[in-house]
Amino acid sequence: MQRIREFAIEKSLFLCALVSILTTLGIVLVLIFETLSFFEEVPILDFLTGTTWAPTYRPQHFGVLPLINGTLMIAVGAAVIAIPLGIASAIYLSEYASAKVRQTVKPVLEILAGIPTVVYGYFAISFITPLLREIVPDANIFNAASASIVVGIMILPMVSSLSEDAMRSVPRALREGAYALGSTKFEVSTKIVVPAALSGILASFILAISRALGETMAVTLAAGATPKMTLDFFESIQTMTAYIVQVSMGDTPHGSIEYKTIFAVGMVLFVMTLVMNIASMWIKERYREVYS
Repeated sequence: MQRIREFAIEKSLFLCALVSILTTLGIVLVLIFETLSFFEEVPILDFLTGTTWAPTYRPQHFGVLPLINGTLMIAVGAAVIAIPLGIASAIYLSEYASAKVRQTVKPVLEILAGIPTVVYGYFAISFITPLLREIVPDANIFNAASASIVVGIMILPMVSSLSEDAMRSVPRALREGAYALGSTKFEVSTKIVVPAALSGILASFILAISRALGETMAVTLAAGATPKMTLDFFESIQTMTAYIVQVSMGDTPHGSIEYKTIFAVGMVLFVMTLVMNIASMWIKERYREVYS
């Protein structure tokens, strides 16, 4: 009876893993087939190099670069905010905070990751954007700066938590050796602990940026829906995810060329995030320190 129970548990767990694999495979296959169908009507070179995105207007234009530009602006802006704050908070939690403070601050910080993204979007519209417009009166109501700030806040727990975990895994013997040589706590933190935990820290950076690339509701609400080639963070832009939301509202006929753009844009986003995740894994393996 015990062997039968163990066999049933093993097969159940295998089926759960298989469902995850098949689901991922199904998503990838749908993206590939629908994207290939799209490229039967739109040349792939025009899609990847065009600087005008207007699939729902006449004449139609299918250059995806404005959407990529908007997506990268949000990711870079969010990284500028999240990475310095995240690494600073990770150093504090790992090296300076007492056990009681760490047990209190870290869960509170991670609560940010549990807030619905639509709440972040409304926070950006109702608080961050008005504040920005007081500083920069010419800023649009919907702008990339507001979206970047709110996405930076959103990915901050990922950078902080993963970096802190990597720093905490550094052997205490390295710290004690540095202290024995007369190093200060700041020198130990920045010259011993951070370099020793570099693989995990860099991996957290890339995973957080990957998360920013795929953010949807916050940027849909805060950044606007104006696909354009610009580097001005105070202008309205549109990201790939925001466009997918826009077209998925139900006004676009199923099977039309406009509808197929969802999958083409989704494939670009999928490839970008896949490359980021592969880079994260490579960096983690490449710079990982192994301690005996």
